[in-house]
Amino acid sequence: MTAKAGEPFKFCTRLTLTEVTGRKAYNIGELLEGIKAADDAVIYHHTHRFIKQSHHLVPEGANDFAYWVANTVQADRLGEELTAIDIVRYDSLAALRDAFVGLLERHLAENPGPMRTVAPGREFHFMRAIRFSLPTSCAAVDYPGFIECLRNVSVSSLYLHVFEARLRPPYGVDDFSHWFRTNFNDEVVGREISRLDPYSYTLEGLRQRIIRIIEQRLPEVPRG
Repeated sequence: MTAKAGEPFKFCTRLTLTEVTGRKAYNIGELLEGIKAADDAVIYHHTHRFIKQSHHLVPEGANDFAYWVANTVQADRLGEELTAIDIVRYDSLAALRDAFVGLLERHLAENPGPMRTVAPGREFHFMRAIRFSLPTSCAAVDYPGFIECLRNVSVSSLYLHVFEARLRPPYGVDDFSHWFRTNFNDEVVGREISRLDPYSYTLEGLRQRIIRIIEQRLPEVPRG
């Protein structure tokens, strides 16, 4: 029998409601001002929602700001630069917002003069993600139990514990690696999971990769 955790891992799932903020942008300058004024929930919606919606596909790093700039404003180069902002590099939504602000400010400084304004109906609508975390019936106290739960929980649960966890204290740390480190002092599993780039996998692919990491570690786990 493998060792038991002092604190069970309680799997939760997530629900998200989308709220219309009423703020709009018709050009790059107004997009910049809207991002400056945006709270974390707005930045989250426009940078992370595509990952959950496209969980069967490997995410390509897109975000709503880049998509609108490239496809509606038709500022291709700026759209490419906004797309290139790697959201996995940022441990907080505030830091991510600052990255967008900095890039747009630099673009406007380098391109003074009249800005292209899009026609009514093609404006950018700022939206807000209202997130809820709900408990599931799955809880684990050891390695086999964790694997079993991970096999059965929804991708929404996986998304919550891997993606969203990195955006709350302790910033940049997913819930899974944190649990194995704090309960079992297992730096091997903790390191392997924390090193994964979740944006390089589908959610199902990420689930299977984490399961393999834990299964490979099982023969070396101390017995309780």
